This record gives sequence, C-alpha cells and structure tokens, in this order.
Amino acid sequence: MNVPLLDLKVQFEAIRDEIMVNLMTAIDSQRFIMGDVVGELECAIAGLCRVAEAVACASGTDALLLSLKTAIQPGDEVITTPFTFFATAGAIVNAGGRPVFVDIEPATFNIDMDQVEAAITDRTRAIVPVHLFGQMASMERLAALAERHGLAVIEDAAQAIGARRQIDGQWRMPGELGTTATFSFFPSKNLGGWGDGGMIVTNDSARADRLRRLRAHGGAKQYQHEEVGTNSRLDTIQAAVLKAKLPHLAAWNAARRANAAHYEAELDGCADLVTPITDPANEHTYHQYTIRADRRDALVAALKADGIGCAVYYPKPLHLQPCFAHLGYRIGRFPEAERAAREVVSLPVYPELTPTARDAVVKAIRRFAQ
Repeated sequence: MNVPLLDLKVQFEAIRDEIMVNLMTAIDSQRFIMGDVVGELECAIAGLCRVAEAVACASGTDALLLSLKTAIQPGDEVITTPFTFFATAGAIVNAGGRPVFVDIEPATFNIDMDQVEAAITDRTRAIVPVHLFGQMASMERLAALAERHGLAVIEDAAQAIGARRQIDGQWRMPGELGTTATFSFFPSKNLGGWGDGGMIVTNDSARADRLRRLRAHGGAKQYQHEEVGTNSRLDTIQAAVLKAKLPHLAAWNAARRANAAHYEAELDGCADLVTPITDPANEHTYHQYTIRADRRDALVAALKADGIGCAVYYPKPLHLQPCFAHLGYRIGRFPEAERAAREVVSLPVYPELTPTARDAVVKAIRRFAQ
C-alpha cells in the first residue's frame, strides 16, 4: 500500500465548498492586494494566539526577517538553534545579524536552555527559539532570561500554530510571552495556504505598527516612507483560503495527536528506534512525527521500497552549512544537533491518514526492525 507523507488533495476535497465560497468572494471583490479578508484573518489569528496584534506578510521567512529588523541592528548577535530549517538563521543574516548557535535538547529537539545563557555576550540582542515539529520551547525560561539581559525573543513558530504550553497553571500560546512569534502558511504546514504566506503576532502595538510599515516599503501612507521596508504583503487569495481552513485547525491538530498516540503504542519496543518525546508541559501539534533510528538511512530506503512516504528534517545542521563556514564552527561542536541529523526521520501523520494507511506504516517499520 502506498502511503504519502502528506495528502493535501484529500483535505481539499473535505472542505472544497468552504474554500470556494471564500475564494469567489475574494475574486469578486477584485481586491487582490490587502483585501478585507487579510484583516479578518489577522484578527482571527490574534484571537487564536491570545495576543493584541497580528500582521500578515508574504512568507514565514519574511515574518522572521521583519521581526528581526524591529529587534536588531547590523552586527548584533542572535542566539538560535542549529537544528532547524535554513530560514531561521538565514533571516538573522539578512536582517544584518550574526547567528550564534547553541545545541539542542535530545528529547524535544528544541534549543537547550541550559546553554543559552552561557552564549550571551554584550553583543547579543535577541534569541530565536524554534518550536520544532510542533511543540513549544521552554518559553517561561526564555522570557525570564531575556528580561534579565534586555533581549528580544523572536519565536519561530512556523511549525507550531495551535501549539500551547502550560506555564504556572495556565495555557500559553506562541506570541504570548515572546516579543513576537512568527508563523508560516507554506502549503505543507498544519494551516497551509495555496502558496507562500506568513503571520507575525505580538502584544506590542507600536512594534506591530512598524511591522505594517516594513511590509509595505516602509510607509504607513502611499508614497510616504518613514524607512526602507520591503514588499511583503499576504495575497488576498491566500488569506481567503486560510480563513476557510482556520476553523478546522483544532480538529486537524487533534487528529495528528491521535495518529501520534497510535504510533507510540504500536512502535513501542521496536529495536533501535525512539519515538518522539513530548515535554509534559506541552500540547504538541505534530507538524512532523519524527522518530530516531540508529540505522536511519536503511530505514528510509526500506520505507520507500514499501511505498511509505517519509522525509529527513534535517540532514545537515546549520552550523555545518557552507554559507556559515565563516562563523568558525566545526564538526563535533554541537553533538546533539549532529546526532539528530544522523538519526531522524519523519513519518506520515497528517489528519486524514486512515487507520489502514497508518497500520501500513507500522507494519513496514516492524518488518525493518525484526
């Protein structure tokens, strides 16, 4: 049985009518740039995240870049993780900053809080934690650390929309404790558009006003530019699609958690394999269900031979990428990130995954593990 890593067609068929109504409304308006639905989506995302402001933009990468431009100056250091998608560190460089990497926690794949404070220097201006694969980093510790040192916290929540963390007895969402949080609406995300798109959320209204200027060439009014910005507006068409999908997000995330729980039970005891570990304080969204395997490459080959979709996120940590060679990091500097890059593989976990398909994944892994 062939099981794809992700099946967007089946999701679309389930909500086709809702999307098409929103889409036709946007088309009939003929306001393809910053139509009304963009503001409506911003309000809805702000409500989901329980923050004061949301600013839509053209991509998750731009959400990071624009946020960093409000927090750092050229030459400033920004602490982040080497085990993430390239955009995290790429945005730091493009904003004029210098990435400073610290290793990850082996259990959650998130930034190792015990190492963050040791990396702070008098040139540090921000920390970019990544809520990797759908579970939040330890925001209570990061927020306290940032306050002590006067640093901004830009949460890379590209994979974690709808995630939450229990802090002091209360559930907290991305953006509630950070300076900003950034989301990606790339089609494969838990809330995905029909192209690129992003969102920034914050409780800082003055910062939100600046972000709105930056996304529109640096001006609040047409032909008047307070600073040099860029063109990073969310298309009305993308906003229309996302607004139709948003009411389904909670159920989709719950279905991903159910699929993850099934894998957890069925893969327990498989030799040389470790299933994902969720911090007890977190409610995971499982953008990816990522296991570790001692013989990862052989497992990937076996799964593909059986028609099971899988992917490696990520095969090379950022500190070993050629473009960051000038930073001076070497193999062995961040052993947990490097070990994760050798061991991780992500399995199908999308909400519409059928029990039959899910069982096919389990059987393929068990055959390999025998």
